[in-house]
Amino acid sequence: MPRRRIGFWYRLAAVITKPPLVVLFKRDWRGAEHIPADGGFITAVNHNSYLDPLAYGHFQYNTGRVPRFLAKAGLFRTPFVGMMLRGTGQIPVYRETRNALDAFRAAVDAIERGECVAFYPEGTLTRDPEMWPMAGKTGAARVALKTRAPVVPVAQWGANEAMPPYAKENKFRLFPRKTLRVQAGPPVDLSRFYGLDPTPEVLREATEAIMAAVTRELEELRGAKAPAELYDHRTARAEQQRRAQGKGST
Repeated sequence: MPRRRIGFWYRLAAVITKPPLVVLFKRDWRGAEHIPADGGFITAVNHNSYLDPLAYGHFQYNTGRVPRFLAKAGLFRTPFVGMMLRGTGQIPVYRETRNALDAFRAAVDAIERGECVAFYPEGTLTRDPEMWPMAGKTGAARVALKTRAPVVPVAQWGANEAMPPYAKENKFRLFPRKTLRVQAGPPVDLSRFYGLDPTPEVLREATEAIMAAVTRELEELRGAKAPAELYDHRTARAEQQRRAQGKGST
């Protein structure tokens, strides 16, 4: 399957975004050789800043294989942003509606046409206190097992230093000049799951394999060791509620 051409809209987006990125940031990019030259594939990327889609997008644009992101449907209703998202072929995600399966179908179709679909498996900005990846959602695994497309783990670091997540003050920290670090690793081996029914257990194990690969790439990029277990914000929130209820009853 031949690669998708970059096209007018993606080139326009690059003309708009690349110059300020080049001026404002240094770059440390590794592992571009793991991005497939042809055919459909998935990238699984950690998410630690509202700025990091530009950092990762810049990295992959330069490989010649542009990604199609899954983005919140609400962004497509924003006048200029929505126009750019539609023009570059990004995929709207409708959460908890009857249209929720549309993103899955669109991702599968894109991969079968030889395109790249980029997933943020965490589903949101990480809430891990040390900015490590969280436990992932199963969307990337579901599409990967359906298509058997390569899943390339991608780690990034540095955008969070310029634009920290959830920061209430001093949101932009451009100086001193930060380095946007992006590293792609070899595809995750999911072959042991091929042919199995996509049960919740199978999808959970495949997702864990994907997140483990992303975390290993981030460990190498940061030169540090991640916690033994990935942070699960749903579990952490339930524990906080339990403690609050315990205090309220005393």
